[in-house]
Amino acid sequence: MAAAALPANAAPVLNSGAVLTTASQYIGTPYRFGGTTPSGFDCSGFTQHVFAQHGVSLPRTTSQQLAAVTRISKAQAKPGDLVFFVNASGKPYHMGIYTGDGRLMDSPRTGKSVSERSIWSDNVIYGRV
Repeated sequence: MAAAALPANAAPVLNSGAVLTTASQYIGTPYRFGGTTPSGFDCSGFTQHVFAQHGVSLPRTTSQQLAAVTRISKAQAKPGDLVFFVNASGKPYHMGIYTGDGRLMDSPRTGKSVSERSIWSDNVIYGRV
């Protein structure tokens, strides 16, 4: 998928350090399907909540959030950008917040909790709020 025409040196609009600090406060929060609060998050509920703490209103679902961001290339991705995992047809099924060096913070699945981990797939789209 083609990335948006964004200058290679374009900086995120938000303070990425502040976004990552907020996100890291939720490490250990359990995954909860449909969850949008610190009592439990699903992947898009986590990103929605974190960005709301910085005055950014993101839509609810992974697909809606992908539609709301500016797509960027992997080379353009900076900490605080969003990472969307897509299937073979390009439909997003998971997302998280890019932390740099091929890693992200996310709320992965039932039985797991918010954590930072390596990006495990090449089938990703990066997006900037």
